[in-house]
Amino acid sequence: MKILICSDGTAASDNAIRMGRLLGPATRVPPTLLGIAESSADEQPLREALDKQVAVLRDASASPRLIVRSGEPITQILAETSANKYDLVIIGARRKQTDGYFWQSQRTYEIIKSIEPSVLVALGNCTRLSRFLVCTGGKRYIDDAVRLTGTLAAAVGAQVTLLHVMAEPPAIYADLVEMEEDVDALLASGSELGRNLQAQKQALQKLGVTAGIRVRHGIVTDEIFDEVTSGQYDLIVSGSSRARGPLRHYIMGDITRSIVNRAECSVLVARSSRSVAVGDFWHTLREKLFPAAQQVH
Repeated sequence: MKILICSDGTAASDNAIRMGRLLGPATRVPPTLLGIAESSADEQPLREALDKQVAVLRDASASPRLIVRSGEPITQILAETSANKYDLVIIGARRKQTDGYFWQSQRTYEIIKSIEPSVLVALGNCTRLSRFLVCTGGKRYIDDAVRLTGTLAAAVGAQVTLLHVMAEPPAIYADLVEMEEDVDALLASGSELGRNLQAQKQALQKLGVTAGIRVRHGIVTDEIFDEVTSGQYDLIVSGSSRARGPLRHYIMGDITRSIVNRAECSVLVARSSRSVAVGDFWHTLREKLFPAAQQVH
């Protein structure tokens, strides 16, 4: 796996460095560290920070390749990922307050939407990678994300849980809820959902990853974070799909955006090979990599 780690020399980029160090076993080549100074006044502090960050990465793997550029960060990251093929780009983020968006949230979103590789948003003091949560709508669109997650999990010895969230039915269907949340019964039901979840679990197991399935009912984002809290996960995997048409960017749905905003742990926004139409909002909601969002409409 070829990884690009982005740094602007701030404390937030230290999150990305720590994540890159943890993912050292997943790299088939030494990672690339891209340092970006937005102005000439930032260059010296950036180089001092990069020297320390290179030392951290060198402790975990072979010496990283270092690139230092100046200019607008998104433009520089886009130029690097367009010129060289990467499997994963790691960026750092931090909150500006206890209950708001990240201080660089708009930039974070623009990076996620603009570049081709999957993006890992490193949050907090990343000290371990042992439990991953994949948010799946039980559709095949998520297969690319499952494969990427499985590759990372296998390299670092992490367990993976596949989470599917359904809309809460009226109270008179309480028996249906109980049946659907019985994972063994769901997998044995022969339904499309059951077959897809089983296939995703088996794909992870073939990579040597311990995998489980969780099914919840309710508001999607609330159920995701209830599961994150109860399961003590280190990484949440969500997604985005490439837009069809002349605009070469990725569409990130409201749920993925909410996860990036609310998460206390790192978030991997994985790519889907399936494209979506830019002009059709409802089609976008149905087709995006996070199809669980359909369940709440």
